[in-house]
Amino acid sequence: MYISRFGPEDGSPVLLLHGGGVAGWMWNSLRRSLASKYNVLVPDLPGHGQSADQPYRSHTETVDALNRILAHGGSTPVAVIGFSLGAQLTIELASKHPELVDRAMVVSAQAKAMPFTGLTLGALGAAAPLARNRRFARMQARELFLPPELMEDYLDTSANITKATLLAAVGDNMRFELPAAWSEFPGQALVMVGRRERALMRDSAAAIHTALPGSEIEIVDGCGHGIPLQRSDWFNGRVADWLLPQ
Repeated sequence: MYISRFGPEDGSPVLLLHGGGVAGWMWNSLRRSLASKYNVLVPDLPGHGQSADQPYRSHTETVDALNRILAHGGSTPVAVIGFSLGAQLTIELASKHPELVDRAMVVSAQAKAMPFTGLTLGALGAAAPLARNRRFARMQARELFLPPELMEDYLDTSANITKATLLAAVGDNMRFELPAAWSEFPGQALVMVGRRERALMRDSAAAIHTALPGSEIEIVDGCGHGIPLQRSDWFNGRVADWLLPQ
């Protein structure tokens, strides 16, 4: 798995996990705001960006790979910030390896399995070639509130995501349910969702928060599914505040 590192090596480590269909570049604004103080780790998840040659197989395999990177890299414990698919991975990593994670920010994670997964994935597989269509990709980019300076990165990433990666990542996303061990995560946790996101996402945020006593939940006014990009300046400041010692 390709991973970029920014900031001082002796800084407190922060791991940023991007969503499906994008790559580590989605965190450019946030990592620039953190890199003067923190050791920022930004992977391109399997099948995405500079890891496009390594197909996404499952959440489990990806979390195992992240575990190996963190356990052998001397960069623990980490603060993990994940968006969408990356937020599901954040929950799994914190649940399975709490010794590696001291705090978790879960942004826009679906946490309730969806029905008719097979039918949806079948339709998605048939439509997969559209990801290489620049006009269609631009339409999808609007759903994430991508700023113009990231559009070419998004178009390039979309064009290189394989059908196998798409089906595996979306399939695990749709089937995702909270691990039982999430309720025992001892670190600090913040669950965030946009007030304008789908009811499924808002209900998921509530379920994630309820399952972990002591966690915080924040519903962001005016935002849909794309908080880190839609309100990047606000989000960067919120992350900076959240990372301060309590």
